Amino acid sequence: MADGATPRFHNSDGLSHIEIGARKFECIGALPPHDHPHVFLDMGGENEIVCPYCSTHFIHTSARPDTVSLPADAANPPAARYDPPSP
Repeated sequence: MADGATPRFHNSDGLSHIEIGARKFECIGALPPHDHPHVFLDMGGENEIVCPYCSTHFIHTSARPDTVSLPADAANPPAARYDPPSP
């Protein structure tokens, strides 16, 4: 986390899972005013975690920067456009 801020993600679209680049992050549920209590999650050595409030399944993808998600609009605020490196 380059600027020291904790990445924040939401699931306003009700997706079954969201891919993220961070292992430590904040889940807010849906966008305000429909958000749940903001919870800090830490995957530790695992590659996935489920939010205890909204049951969103977050999957870590190491090729993605910390603040970037798939879908891109699940990051809050949305990250700048990210084009993964070509193989």
